[in-house]
Amino acid sequence: MVSDTVGDFIVRIKNAGFVKKASVSVPYSALKHAIAEKLKDAGFVKSIEKKGKKVRKTLDIVLKYNEEGLPVVNGVKRISKPGRRLYRSVREIMPVRYGHGVLILSTPKGIKTGSEARKEKVGGEALFEIW
Repeated sequence: MVSDTVGDFIVRIKNAGFVKKASVSVPYSALKHAIAEKLKDAGFVKSIEKKGKKVRKTLDIVLKYNEEGLPVVNGVKRISKPGRRLYRSVREIMPVRYGHGVLILSTPKGIKTGSEARKEKVGGEALFEIW
């Protein structure tokens, strides 16, 4: 059993890209679905689809590759972990990798990227950075 489901989710996406998989399947949760939607909006994954019924639901994520066949997701960094939650105020939200990456936050207004959180002037738990 995995204790850090979000960490497992983002590492599965990164590892599947490095071995040139077309898609990756992860156990479904509403949090993972919301994160996957933000990754799709940010251009890191091509599409997402919820499959299955009741207990056996999965989230199928089609990965995105550039023209040379390299994965769009080059790296991820988990910030807030189950053993140590880290929160950021609006003033502490900075661009990731000089604007080439995205910070994903869990805010009172839902899952937001760093730029969306700055526009809406809301802080929250910094889940991870992806580039």
